[in-house]
Amino acid sequence: APESLMQALEDLDYLAALDNDGNLSEFGIIMSEFPLDPQLSKSLLASCEFECVDEMLTIAAMVTAPNCFLQAPPGTQEIALTCWRKFSHPAGDHFTLINVFNAFKEAKANSTSQHYSNEKWCRDYFLSCSALRMAEIIRAELVEIMKRIELPISEPAFGAKENILSIKKSLLSGYFMQIARDVDGSGNYLMLTHRQVAHLHPFSSYYNTRRIPEWVLFHEFSLSEDNSIRVVSEISPELFVKLVPQYYFSNLPPSESKDILQEVINHLSPVSATKEEQK
Repeated sequence: APESLMQALEDLDYLAALDNDGNLSEFGIIMSEFPLDPQLSKSLLASCEFECVDEMLTIAAMVTAPNCFLQAPPGTQEIALTCWRKFSHPAGDHFTLINVFNAFKEAKANSTSQHYSNEKWCRDYFLSCSALRMAEIIRAELVEIMKRIELPISEPAFGAKENILSIKKSLLSGYFMQIARDVDGSGNYLMLTHRQVAHLHPFSSYYNTRRIPEWVLFHEFSLSEDNSIRVVSEISPELFVKLVPQYYFSNLPPSESKDILQEVINHLSPVSATKEEQK
């Protein structure tokens, strides 16, 4: 549909992948080297700047591979949730996926009878062994591309406070168009881009927990799964306004969320806000 095509071009423009003539920019050409969605490709490239490439490679592989969480058989849902909570990370689902991948690698390294142990470990934790193996393959391919086009790969630093902030900055660099705000404190998320209410996917580490973050970045939105947002991580409005392109923000439809973010911008830079009002 023409509308979809125009939306796609607009998204690529927001991601700085196009030049003024509508051709791929130099940055867009590098982005296109990766067999990933444009947002994910942008986040991976941003991780070079924020020095969290190792972690971002794992996230990219895990969200590109099939879902690693298995649908628990009837009567075992609570057991599955207890197992998954061992991997849960307070910063959100993207970080939880890193924990799952690292635990899978560790179990693989420690296994004696490799094939049996890996399969059994995954079954014990209600995880898909084939999905995690696919994530390993995808990650290895992405590393090869990084090396081929001579991009730096930073050392692993997962767990450090600065590293968590760097990962969020990288994710926001690509996914600033996929932000939602909990409007009533009960998990009803209103997306910034359009007036659509969404709910957390049952596989989210925030699902059925007491602490529901107000602002989140999400990997994808699914109408077919009860208007759910999948793979979500908490972000702060302050971090969002620092990384969002101004021309994207100004094109957002009016909303209470946009007003809140505008207040944050005014607070962070009162001088430039005054100039903007005068203009």
